[in-house]
Amino acid sequence: MSASGRTGPSGSPDRGSSPAPPLEIPNDRRSEPLGECVKAAVEGYLQQLDGHEVSELLSLVMTEIETPLLRTVLAHANGNQSRAAAMLGINRATLRKKLKRYNLI
Repeated sequence: MSASGRTGPSGSPDRGSSPAPPLEIPNDRRSEPLGECVKAAVEGYLQQLDGHEVSELLSLVMTEIETPLLRTVLAHANGNQSRAAAMLGINRATLRKKLKRYNLI
């Protein structure tokens, strides 16, 4: 952790080269609605921090959710970005920007 007690840019404690702990959904909650799964994952993540300050949590959660969402929808659309964008309710340029942000293209 950094001297300030804050977290690094990934939203995890600044532990040098250690990776951030993952946002994991407990096995016993995987059949629950997505919102409940996200809540459980965030609560578990915050407990792992053991009271340390956290920053950029929204960015961390959005990355954890958007990446598999984009992969799954794009695969369902057989790689057709226009169709995937329509399924997501966003325009194709926004989809491409997100795909680039997460190194999916």
